[in-house]
Amino acid sequence: MKFLKKFLKWIVILFGLLIIVLYATDTDYLLKAVRTIYLSGHSTAYLEDYKKFDNQVVENGTPQPWPNHKNYNTVQESEGLKEINKANGTIAYVIIKNDSIWFENYYDGFNENSKTNSFSMAKSYVSGLMGKAIQDGYIKSLDQPVCDFLPEFCEGKAAKMTVGDLSSMASGTNWDEHYYSPLSITTRAYFDDDLEKVMLGLKVVEDPGKAFKYSSGDTQMLAMVIEKATGKKLYDYLTESFWKPLGSENPTLWQVDSEAHDLVKAYCCIASNAKDFARFGKLYKDHGKWNGKQLLDSAFVAKSIKPRFENYPMYGYGIWLKTIGSKNFFMMRGHLGQYVIVEPNDNIIIVRLGHSKGNNNKVGQFTGDIFTYIEEAYNMLGYDL
Repeated sequence: MKFLKKFLKWIVILFGLLIIVLYATDTDYLLKAVRTIYLSGHSTAYLEDYKKFDNQVVENGTPQPWPNHKNYNTVQESEGLKEINKANGTIAYVIIKNDSIWFENYYDGFNENSKTNSFSMAKSYVSGLMGKAIQDGYIKSLDQPVCDFLPEFCEGKAAKMTVGDLSSMASGTNWDEHYYSPLSITTRAYFDDDLEKVMLGLKVVEDPGKAFKYSSGDTQMLAMVIEKATGKKLYDYLTESFWKPLGSENPTLWQVDSEAHDLVKAYCCIASNAKDFARFGKLYKDHGKWNGKQLLDSAFVAKSIKPRFENYPMYGYGIWLKTIGSKNFFMMRGHLGQYVIVEPNDNIIIVRLGHSKGNNNKVGQFTGDIFTYIEEAYNMLGYDL
C-alpha cells in the first residue's frame, strides 16, 4: 500500500511537471488535443468532434426543401457503391439530378438532418465569401494586398501577397500541412484557443502568386482578411450571404477557437448535412444565381472553377477541379472524404459524407475513392462516364 501511494504521488508530480513544460513551451494546446480527440479513441479529427469545441450558430431562414425527382430512389445501390460505402464508413450518399433528389441513403445511425464536420469543404464557403465581399465593395479585387488588412504582412515578400493568392493556395507561407503530427502547425491551429496569434506567426518564404501549395493557413488568413474588410464575424456573413438565401433546411454550427477570441476555424469545421452542403454546389453550378437572384457574381464563379495555374490544373479559387474523360467536375472536398461533386453539363451533384476516404491519407491530392463515388453514381443513373 505504501509503495502504491508513493507511485501515485510520483505520477501526480510527473503529470504536473508535464503540464508546466507544455505551458512553458507554448504547446499547452496538446492538452486539449488529448482531451477531445485522443482520449475519444481517435487519431485525428472526426465527424462529430464539433460537440467538443466552442461553436457559433449560423441561422437558416425560410427552408426550401429539395424536390424529389420523379425517379426518386427507384434504383438500388450498385454493388461497387455498397462495397466502398461499407469499407470507408459512408454516412450519407446523395445524387441530385436536375436539381431534384434522385437518390439518397444514410448509414451508421445518421439521417438526412444529422450534423457532421465539413472539414475542408468549408474552404469553398470562405472563398465564396471573399467573392461576396468583393461584390459588396468591401474588398477591391482579387489583387488587393493582404497588407491592407493585416499589417503584419507588409514587409518583404509578404507585401506582394494578395487576397486572391490566399483563395488559390498560393501565399508562399511556411505553413506545413500535416494532420497526424501533434506538433504540426495544422494541429496547433485546430486546438489552440487563440488562432489569430498562430496565424500572425507565419512567414512568407516564397514569392506569392507563383504556385499552388495546399495550405489550410491560407484560408484561415483569408477569413481574417474578410472579417477586417467587412467588420462582420464570418459566421454572420455566411448567414446573411448564403445560408439563409440558399434556403438551408437546418441551422448549422461553425467552430471557433474559443469563446474569448471568437475566430472561426475557417479552413474547416462547419457542422451540417449532405443536402444543405449541396446547395453551395448548386449555386456555383448555376453561375451564382439562386431562384433568379444573383447571390454571387457570375464572373467570379467562372474564374473560381477554372485553374489559376496551368501547371496545377486541380485547383481554382477555393474549388477543386477534376476532368474524367469528357466530363469536367468541380468539387468541395474535406479531410475524411466529405465531397460535393458537380458536373454542370450533366446537371448532376453527388454528395458523400463519411468517416474515411480509404487507406490513402495524402493531403492535397485526388484519392481513388472520388472516382469510385462518381463512377458508381453514373452507373446507377445509366450514364456513360
